[in-house]
Amino acid sequence: MTGKSQRVVSVLLFTALLSSVAAAQSTIAGVVRDSSGAVLPGVTVEASSPALIERVRTAATDNGGQYQIANLPPGTYTIKFSLPGFATVVRDGVNLTGAGVTSINAEMRVSAAETLTVTGETPVVDVRSTRQQTVMA
Repeated sequence: MTGKSQRVVSVLLFTALLSSVAAAQSTIAGVVRDSSGAVLPGVTVEASSPALIERVRTAATDNGGQYQIANLPPGTYTIKFSLPGFATVVRDGVNLTGAGVTSINAEMRVSAAETLTVTGETPVVDVRSTRQQTVMA
């Protein structure tokens, strides 16, 4: 083979390799609802795996409660759903083995562990005087 034909073969092999790697990418998608069946917009969905270079990919549910995380390489994933006021839902051991869409829906329950702290001062009220005042600016 000449140098030029070797380069052409190398380019073709590289292109075929990239195509097969791209074809092996998976997508996870689904709908997140509350315990009454209503969809939940704004839920943070995290897919984490050692197979990811960045270790975690994040998405949020839209107004219809739907989410999608695309271009995930094969591997074992942990999927976490979180929204303030709701208990976090975690799905461990999700195996993605090839191309395609894996449907993972979630049902979130209102969390009893949510703590709301309100701070502020109590206004001073004079309860002994009946005098009325007007402040003009």
